[in-house]
Amino acid sequence: MRVALFQGPVETPDAEAGLAAIADAARRAAEAGARLLVAPEMSVTGYAIGAERVTALAEPVPGAYTERMAAVAVETGVAIAFGQPERTASGIANSVQVVDRDGTLLAGYRKAHLFGDLDRECFVAGDVGVVQFSLDGVVVGLLICYDVEFPEAVRAHAVAGTELLVVPTGLMDPYGAVSSLLVPARALESQLFVAYVNRIGREGGYTYCGSSCVIGPDGTELARAGLGEELLVADVDPAALAPSRALNPYLRDRRPELYAAPPA
Repeated sequence: MRVALFQGPVETPDAEAGLAAIADAARRAAEAGARLLVAPEMSVTGYAIGAERVTALAEPVPGAYTERMAAVAVETGVAIAFGQPERTASGIANSVQVVDRDGTLLAGYRKAHLFGDLDRECFVAGDVGVVQFSLDGVVVGLLICYDVEFPEAVRAHAVAGTELLVVPTGLMDPYGAVSSLLVPARALESQLFVAYVNRIGREGGYTYCGSSCVIGPDGTELARAGLGEELLVADVDPAALAPSRALNPYLRDRRPELYAAPPA
């Protein structure tokens, strides 16, 4: 399955600009033969925009943002994963939604691990760890940004059968090592593909560090972006999982019964 990663936009002055940027990326992804487009964390509205603006721009699911992206998916024939502030009964969640090329809502995930005051002042934490959907026979899982920095979160996906882990993110300086070191380690240790899609530019006093990537289950880079706006394209082949897992049998050799904390 060909996957396109939209590293951008440079800035998101309003939701209309964010939606338009994702729509443009979807058209380019279609031209590149991609089946799935992944946009960054909070790609519709911007991420570091403050609690007041997050509250003003939040939409329910389904809602205006999912309807707009569904129309783009139907137009382009590309499934789209995009980030938005989601209005829920318990508060506003930092979420990623996935619409298929026929306009149906495939999946939605709410960020479970909140990053510092930036997240805690704006969002409530999600309480579901593993969300998956199937696309062209590939089992795709969802996490958001800081979630991937917890090995337990990724391992839970691997144990549940996720083959491609999609991670919209808003990684900023000085945390670039997450993309260059930690994400490849997560792919290798949990034996799955990881598509990690970052923002770029400056926002709310933060500088995003780009470097979006697609990593194979052996830890190798299948594609890596630079610091600017970019549409990154890579092919994900589930047939590569079996030989990789035979060579690096971490999943088979796990002993979960040993990993619990000792009794007090």
